[in-house]
Amino acid sequence: MAREPNQRGNRRDRDETPEFADRLVAINRVSKTVKGGKRFGFAALVVVGDQKGRVGFGKGKAKEVPEAIRKATEQAKRGMIRVPLREGRTLHHDVNGRHGAGKVVMRTAPAGTGIIAGGPMRAVFEMLGIQDVVAKSTGTQNPYNMIRATLDGLRQVASPRQVAQRRGKKVADILPKRDEAPTHGDPQTQIAEEA
Repeated sequence: MAREPNQRGNRRDRDETPEFADRLVAINRVSKTVKGGKRFGFAALVVVGDQKGRVGFGKGKAKEVPEAIRKATEQAKRGMIRVPLREGRTLHHDVNGRHGAGKVVMRTAPAGTGIIAGGPMRAVFEMLGIQDVVAKSTGTQNPYNMIRATLDGLRQVASPRQVAQRRGKKVADILPKRDEAPTHGDPQTQIAEEA
């Protein structure tokens, strides 16, 4: 009888691991020239996330592809970041990210837009759980630097609650009120202001 809770505990531990989804972004065959020929190895780039606001990336190298992927996945799980999402589907505000020559622009989007982003960035957003975002990479096309630039931008995302807490105010004081929302895009109000 004493073993039963122990077995349940083990089962729960096994069930916790699949909470993360992973996506293989790039795999590279690398060779090392040695006396007597070349030795081939593989480098894998993996993005891991729980699709509820946590994401991380990792890289792994090994002689075989599965081992490289396993190493990359473990590294990604160790270095995950949490990103606040608005309504669990998009970013709270537009943001720019940078890493080396990698530059990315990420913008919030209305419901139903979907993920408009290229390769490695798309993998990050899908693993993060974002459903609506418009993103553009304007620098390097190297997947490693694109992912690092994307994560740099995501680290800058702050929810209204975090900003309010930092400034010592209430969330209602920070968010613009509906009637006071900026109307500079409406041509009718511009005509009225000019007149």
